[in-house]
Amino acid sequence: MPELPEVETVKRTLNQLVKGKTIDRVSVHLARIIQRPDDIDQFAWMLAGHTIEGVERRGKFLRILLDGLVLVSHLRMEGRYGVYQSSDPVEKHTHVIFHFTDGTELRYKDVRQFGTMHLFQPGEEFQLPPLSKLGLEPLDSAFTLERFKETLKGKKTKIKAVLLNQAYIVGIGNIYVDESLFRAGIHPEQPADTLTDGQLKALHQAIVATLAESVEVGGSSIKSYVNGQGEMGMFQHQLKIYGRQNQPCVNCGTAVEKTVVGGRGTHFCPSCQTLKS
Repeated sequence: MPELPEVETVKRTLNQLVKGKTIDRVSVHLARIIQRPDDIDQFAWMLAGHTIEGVERRGKFLRILLDGLVLVSHLRMEGRYGVYQSSDPVEKHTHVIFHFTDGTELRYKDVRQFGTMHLFQPGEEFQLPPLSKLGLEPLDSAFTLERFKETLKGKKTKIKAVLLNQAYIVGIGNIYVDESLFRAGIHPEQPADTLTDGQLKALHQAIVATLAESVEVGGSSIKSYVNGQGEMGMFQHQLKIYGRQNQPCVNCGTAVEKTVVGGRGTHFCPSCQTLKS
């Protein structure tokens, strides 16, 4: 958390709030957030004087595009951005502040301190970690059924573990994998290479529809997620399986079960999502 819909929402919000602003200086209060370059003074020096031209997304990563630089930011578990006036009190756990020439600030706050920032020359970011080994974008036009089938072909791993692997498909975290598998009627432990053509088609459609619907309502606010304006997402009110352990299935009334797949808590309906041999 946050997953693709939440990062997409943050991207859209930041485009409204910081596009066109020029960085006067940068303050870094937690050095380990800055991964590239590995010197925080150099990081701040490189960014000073640059203007934000837009914000894009790759998987769960934000790409903050500047005139001559690209800042790749991963929010990890609880990272968040917010825009403030320079006179506003700085909240606890604020680790990086981008001071703009107009007196406003973009602040990065991260209670868990797992977030990262990498600075690149334009285009370089796709050739090096962390973006260089990412898989298909599920909301991109290139995410066709054929590409999806090719990605899953020959993989004997449980389907949930495959979908969580960012090297295959990006951005679908725990919440949206559970929701997509439920919508498609597929057991999370079903080996990927045993899925029929019909199941693959249903799952492909379920992934796209689930993510698109979540983006429309600003993502899911579970734990601490808010967008760049401090607003919560609303998709958690539409969740049909995730977090519903022991509650009746919305389709058949059977009690929802919870197990662990790929090290992640996993919700499924034993009647609607049967494990086939």
